[in-house]
Amino acid sequence: MVKKMAKMIRRRDPALHSDKEALLYPGIWAVVYHRVAHSLYKNKMFFAARLVSTISRFLTGVEIHPGAKLGRGVFIDHGMGSVIGETSVVGDNVLIYHGVTLGATGKEQGTGRRHPIVGDNAIIGANAKVLGPITVGKNAKVGAGALVVHCVPNGATAVGHAARIIPADSKQPIKPTVPAYDQPKQP
Repeated sequence: MVKKMAKMIRRRDPALHSDKEALLYPGIWAVVYHRVAHSLYKNKMFFAARLVSTISRFLTGVEIHPGAKLGRGVFIDHGMGSVIGETSVVGDNVLIYHGVTLGATGKEQGTGRRHPIVGDNAIIGANAKVLGPITVGKNAKVGAGALVVHCVPNGATAVGHAARIIPADSKQPIKPTVPAYDQPKQP
């Protein structure tokens, strides 16, 4: 499994010079440890699952709850500071950058789904926060630093804080905004 993941990462990351070098990426190990923790979790060995998850977080800087479901080909690039909550579901071939949170809002009622579902082939940019029982569609993108609290349709892009949705077929250019504290002072 690790060799297969290393080859997949090498195809996706032009900075790598060999499959062996990919084995030094903490994201690959976070996923490997998660597979072990998730197996224990499914077999109701909750303490052991949490122990493996905690060791993984210590070694990789990536926190993935043992209950989260990760698809095939998930790549956590850089990874440090990423958090994936218990009821998160991440599809196949999803790319997650560092500092990403797939979390709950704390407003969910009951014991149902509290965390996002991320569709196949989605990309979640660095430091993005995707919160609540929402869906990020297949082939969707979440921009770096975005705060997403509403569903993102298939193929769409979510950007901003709080994120606005740009339909997949939109030809409108995105106008950057300058935060108030970066505005020049008026004389």
